[in-house]
Amino acid sequence: MSTSSVTVTGMTCNHCVSSVTEEISALPGVTNVNVDLATGKVVIDSTTDLDPSAVAGAVEEAGYSVAG
Repeated sequence: MSTSSVTVTGMTCNHCVSSVTEEISALPGVTNVNVDLATGKVVIDSTTDLDPSAVAGAVEEAGYSVAG
């Protein structure tokens, strides 16, 4: 089990949270996604280490950006 986190910018509502959760959850190996709307922090649990570019791509597919 692996846990990683990213900060997502541009989210303003629960629909944003749902979109980001749905896209990241679709990545292979992801078992849980926890999004904090107030801080933009997204904690991802997965069965393997995730490729940061894959996570960023999923966030961008949802219409948002990864900070940093």
